Amino acid sequence: MARTITMIPATVTSRFSNLAVSVPKRRRVAGYARVSTEKEEQQSSYEAQVDYYTKYIKERPDWDFVFVYTDEGISATNTKKRDGFNQMIKDALDGKIDLIITKSVSRFARNTVDSLTAVRKLKAANIEIYFEKENIWTFDAKGELLITIMSSLAQEESRSISENVTWGWRKRIADGKVSMSYGQFLGYEKGADGTPQIVPEEAKIVQLIYAMFLQGKTPTGIAKHLTAQGIPTPGGKERWQCNVVESILTNEKYKGDALLQKTFTTDFLTKKMKPNEGEVPQFYVTDSHDGIIDAEDFDMVQAEFARRKALGRSYNCKSCFSAKLVCSDCGGFYGSKVWHSTDKYRRVIWQCNNKFKKGEKCATPHLTEDEIKERFIRAWNDMQDITDEVISECRLALADLFDSAAIDDELAARNAEAEVLIEMNRKHIAENASAAQDQKAYKKRQEDLVSKYNAVVNRIDELKAEMEKRKIQRTVLTAFIDTMEQQHGILAEFDEHLWLAVVEKATVHADGRLVFTLMDGSEIE
Repeated sequence: MARTITMIPATVTSRFSNLAVSVPKRRRVAGYARVSTEKEEQQSSYEAQVDYYTKYIKERPDWDFVFVYTDEGISATNTKKRDGFNQMIKDALDGKIDLIITKSVSRFARNTVDSLTAVRKLKAANIEIYFEKENIWTFDAKGELLITIMSSLAQEESRSISENVTWGWRKRIADGKVSMSYGQFLGYEKGADGTPQIVPEEAKIVQLIYAMFLQGKTPTGIAKHLTAQGIPTPGGKERWQCNVVESILTNEKYKGDALLQKTFTTDFLTKKMKPNEGEVPQFYVTDSHDGIIDAEDFDMVQAEFARRKALGRSYNCKSCFSAKLVCSDCGGFYGSKVWHSTDKYRRVIWQCNNKFKKGEKCATPHLTEDEIKERFIRAWNDMQDITDEVISECRLALADLFDSAAIDDELAARNAEAEVLIEMNRKHIAENASAAQDQKAYKKRQEDLVSKYNAVVNRIDELKAEMEKRKIQRTVLTAFIDTMEQQHGILAEFDEHLWLAVVEKATVHADGRLVFTLMDGSEIE
């Protein structure tokens, strides 16, 4: 018997053509507009796109206008931060949109993966996209192929733009041109000539932070003080965080210098940033702009950071005497205690923190703050006859610290040795891949190369650590010499800045003696 074939006509819009089929259906249509920057010339383009698509959709009698979704000042290389785009996709998948119209593939997405993912997700939900410039309808049979090609071209255009911008940025850096995130940077604003300009009110806050740190306060303590005083953070928040204070205390821009390219972008699509650990060049610009903090004070702060770190314990400093007074019996630090805290005899004394923690308590006496200050004044005045001699010896020691020729030579030799070992290991691996070898001998040789390389790297780290240690010692000794010269003469009253600048520690002995060890290693009793 002959087969009978009966056609059942389609009753909904075809997924494979922009043409209507047997039964027409009104389509709910949305537009999508985006510009990638917030510059004035782009603003007019943005508004024009919104106005154009609103009129374009409303003029079609078979279309119902839904909305024109927009993203302003946002790059198309990644859709994660495009709120308008993401809301449009959500509304479409929720059944609110049948057709999306946009200017071009590059306006939709410059990331091939994002573009195809969105198109396929919408097609699966029977939602079409029309790219006006390229005249591409996604339900058309060749639509996805054309979108793939156009998205790839758009992505490569983004790569080219990103590389050009990066080149220009690095050229500016190589020329020593400094820029800052002024909205998040306390103390500076962009001047009329494009260079950093000091904001006096904010500069006072920066100077307060440095002064408090040199007075013995911790970053946490400084953050609490600033919050309590109602001083806003660089980002305009009410609550200060410890890491924000630390970043201010360690940023060389506050002394007028600038280390450029501390971070870099690893991927133009994700815009992911990472700290520069030698992958790209860095540039250090001296005196690039007016500093808020004196270079000597900045260096003293860095040295104090190193000193506190070297204590090997949590540093909780509430006074200039904290972590400075040492018990000769146990080697522990003195801490402050309050006696008679609730009556008129209230006073603060300093005693060994371990005095009552062991079976046999330390015999060292407690001291009042007035006693410590008086003894320091007396010791300082007693040494005035030999001040010139001390300064002379310090200058000799400083010259030795600046002479790093031997370390530089060894560091250069070790770096060269490391490069040779890397190349030897590379060739060893290549030989094993190209020809059959005794794998036991191969592994033994590779282990030897790796072991030698690790030993060289460890030595390089030691040399770098020694260089950093000498740098800190130079900073401390330079500040010590400057202070000695400036404070030359009899001291009438206790000077906290002088104490912090010249005293490394003060050792309390059981017989009551107080021995001050100065920053140059000398002692006065």
